[in-house]
Amino acid sequence: MTTEPLAAAPAGVRAAVRDVPAYPFTPLDVPIKLDQNENPYDFPEALKTEALRRMAARPWNRYPDLHADELRRRIAAFENWDERGVVVTPGSNVLIKLLTELAGISQTVLTVSPTFSVYTLEAQLLGANLVQVPLNPDFSLPTEALKAELKRHQPGVLYITQPHAPTGHVDADAAIRDLVDAAADWVVVLDEAYHQYSHTDHKDLVRAGSNRLSLRTFSKAWGLAGLRLGYALATPELAGQLQKLVPAFNVSTLAQAALEVALEQPQYVHDRVQEGVQERQRVLSALQGHPTCQALPSQANFFLLRTPDAGAAYTHLLNHGIVVRRQDSLPGLTGCLRVAIGTPAENDALIAALADLK
Repeated sequence: MTTEPLAAAPAGVRAAVRDVPAYPFTPLDVPIKLDQNENPYDFPEALKTEALRRMAARPWNRYPDLHADELRRRIAAFENWDERGVVVTPGSNVLIKLLTELAGISQTVLTVSPTFSVYTLEAQLLGANLVQVPLNPDFSLPTEALKAELKRHQPGVLYITQPHAPTGHVDADAAIRDLVDAAADWVVVLDEAYHQYSHTDHKDLVRAGSNRLSLRTFSKAWGLAGLRLGYALATPELAGQLQKLVPAFNVSTLAQAALEVALEQPQYVHDRVQEGVQERQRVLSALQGHPTCQALPSQANFFLLRTPDAGAAYTHLLNHGIVVRRQDSLPGLTGCLRVAIGTPAENDALIAALADLK
């Protein structure tokens, strides 16, 4: 697919929208897809069959629940959470946009650099004051520098990602708690999209303050990226304010049916996460001692590969039928590619292709 350059924006479009480039992703049709941090396995066949049966049994001519109410109840039971504190949207990207509307517009979005691009994209599109603090050289949170920025700027949204994207780094609980406690006047977002792979969970920290929430997704460990569903766990008070911004009927009857089945049979998630963690360690171990590349430690379902020439390494892998994600334009990530963990066979192909990289 080719993409033609866009013509000049029509009159009336806000400058903040005109000046921001589109989301930086171009899909490629290759045999091995390791560029979007997806679960390499589809929804189990038996569960998919049951989900399709339920979809077919439900009326498609009627609107779904106003605020995905039944799904919220089921997520609350799974997470041991007050259902009034659960907010569901089509993907956590939508929640990031709504959180920027909630507390970023005319205020501040504070995060690190590099970071998940949607935080910065939404801040720019909605005209928030975007402040980014460079990660420490070891990819840990620059806690003291962030605390200084909390004092320097008008309150807004603070994003803390654990495990961090795109590095896969996990910070000490004490450092995260220290930073969250310092942000008492801010909305604090703990983005835990990959938490199953790091065996971390900050729900207790979220429960301890009315200004905090955890972002979670069905796109990664659950293997349901195609359904586009994410959710937030917060206090009922904060969730109630966020829910005001969620469009009515925003989760389809079909997606809700599939999620109900997944939540009834979550054991497959545990099994696949276990394999993913084992495969991550196997790949990182296999790449130790590579003559030119360095596989950096990670606690997510992806890792960074530092190369002498990211462009050449990217092309080399593409020539072997493997697509990864270039990150070398980001601060502190010179020469880096981001590589998702695939199936054992896909990982074998990756290891073999990198062994052939000069």
